[in-house]
Amino acid sequence: MNIQEYFARISYNESHEHADLQTLTVIFQHHIQAIPFENLSMHCRETMELDLQSTYNKIVRKKRGGWCLESNHLLFWALQELGYDVCLLGGNSYEPAKRAYTAEINHILLKVVIKGNSYIVDAAFGGAYQAWKPLMLISGKDQPQIPGIFRFTEDNGSWYFEKVKRKHYIPEQSVPFTDTPDLGNIRKIYTFTLKPRHINDFQELNTYLQVSPDNILAKKSICTLQTTEGVYALVGWTFTEVKYNYTEDVDLVQITTLTDEEVEKTLKDKFNIVLENKLTPVNVRGLPPNLVDTI
Repeated sequence: MNIQEYFARISYNESHEHADLQTLTVIFQHHIQAIPFENLSMHCRETMELDLQSTYNKIVRKKRGGWCLESNHLLFWALQELGYDVCLLGGNSYEPAKRAYTAEINHILLKVVIKGNSYIVDAAFGGAYQAWKPLMLISGKDQPQIPGIFRFTEDNGSWYFEKVKRKHYIPEQSVPFTDTPDLGNIRKIYTFTLKPRHINDFQELNTYLQVSPDNILAKKSICTLQTTEGVYALVGWTFTEVKYNYTEDVDLVQITTLTDEEVEKTLKDKFNIVLENKLTPVNVRGLPPNLVDTI
């Protein structure tokens, strides 16, 4: 593994002499705009091994994306190589249908400490809940970014991560705005503690997600990528493009239903992904059909 090869993968060619916040922010932005959040291996009958070399080969050399256990693990390695004070944390994602957080840890994120200040660095939640900059770990403070307003709240050692939702404008709909809640509505994302984790703590989760038919990653083939203006998302056969703040406090959302052939072409054209094995797109009925219904 080579840090320069990773830099080439994310098209980063600036200085990395100082392990400071500015360098971290730029590397982070290059990472999320080059490496998709995706679970396509599950739907190509490919096994995902939770070891760094396998992840490096997949994402850096084969130019694939990955889910949180892969993408954030790769970023963890890169930041360690650059001299950052970084550790792994475990999170429990929020399930809107159940109005509750998962009972078991199902997400991995990073904490980076710079000059005594702690930042949450999560490059792999994907979709519209992906922050574009490291977030200062401070309770109750609004942290506005282009994707929206993020905030943490802390209660007795547990941290809660959430985002303020905007309105959506979908040109194909006769009504100018969707019936999503107005600005000011809070979307819970996940909860976590500051207990340091080791990648081996997630081995059981890695296996479970690949064999359990009940988790959302088994029920949906997902590929999302942050762009300079918003986010691309391919869920099953539905391609969604979001442009943030298209007009004041409104995101533009464009939705297209694709054929199997168009799915393959979209993966190449929009996500720069060429799969080695045949993808079987999946989007189980009864779940939100596209990105819009989850944001």
